[in-house]
Amino acid sequence: MPFKTLKGDVSNASWLSSNLKESDAVVSALPYFLNKKVAQVAHHLGIHYFDLTEDVETTQFIRDLVATSKGVKAPQCGLAPGYIGIVGADLAARFEKLRDMELRVGALPRYPNGLLAYSFTWSPAGVVNEYLNDAEVIHNGDRKMVSSLDGIEYINIEGQEFEAFSTSGGLGTMCETYEGKLDTLNYTTIRYPGHGKLMRFLMYELILKKDKKLLEDILYKAKPPVKEDVVYIYTVVEGWQKSTLVREEYYKAFYPQEIEGRMWPAISWTTAASIAAVVELVDQGDLQQQGFIKQEDIGFAELLGTLNG
Repeated sequence: MPFKTLKGDVSNASWLSSNLKESDAVVSALPYFLNKKVAQVAHHLGIHYFDLTEDVETTQFIRDLVATSKGVKAPQCGLAPGYIGIVGADLAARFEKLRDMELRVGALPRYPNGLLAYSFTWSPAGVVNEYLNDAEVIHNGDRKMVSSLDGIEYINIEGQEFEAFSTSGGLGTMCETYEGKLDTLNYTTIRYPGHGKLMRFLMYELILKKDKKLLEDILYKAKPPVKEDVVYIYTVVEGWQKSTLVREEYYKAFYPQEIEGRMWPAISWTTAASIAAVVELVDQGDLQQQGFIKQEDIGFAELLGTLNG
């Protein structure tokens, strides 16, 4: 359906407030560094707030608003963090006792070219941010931080070779939720082989980590978005069921899809469906109406039961 659009400065609190004051909720699909202002205005107006951020510091800022919140604060409603945590928690609930939980997501071009074998189908700022910041994990039962782009592993999905490595923010609040309940919990990003090594070269040997804006510009100009992409979701949970050690897995590959006569890239429609489904659950009263929503507290079956899910 047609909808109204406005053009304005989203860093301007007065502009945001005047345009959101009649709203029930705001959904921010902005780069992570613009979300704080939107969350503050939503908080002031007492309306629900949803976003897609992977940034840990931004999420903590939003969470700190909850003490005096009149509405829901639901950041991290994308794929990772977001959907992957909902899937992981659903698998984990099947176990009497957990041992390991490994979550992996990759948003990739279906037909890669060049050494980097990538295209920036979502925010370059978000990609650089998750590659640069440290990642939280549970390792040997202890909650700790590890360097992103480290811990490269090689995996095979339906005959295709990939690599996966640590990136920041993908677990959302899951380390807090599962601390003391398992030995290993981690999140890794799936890429084609060689990608992580080249990103380390750019960020650390060429020291482009000191100029994130320049790095974002270089990467986006070199590897713009493609129409033919694929999103991989892969989760593995191990533990004990009826005193027997077992392994549960979830795997899906999502491709571009036609919606309302228009083809949408996989990263676009999957991310949109994920956050829209959470909005639906809040709107229907199936989730809490106030305070901070952890993604892993959202029921997988309930998410899939929504129109967007």
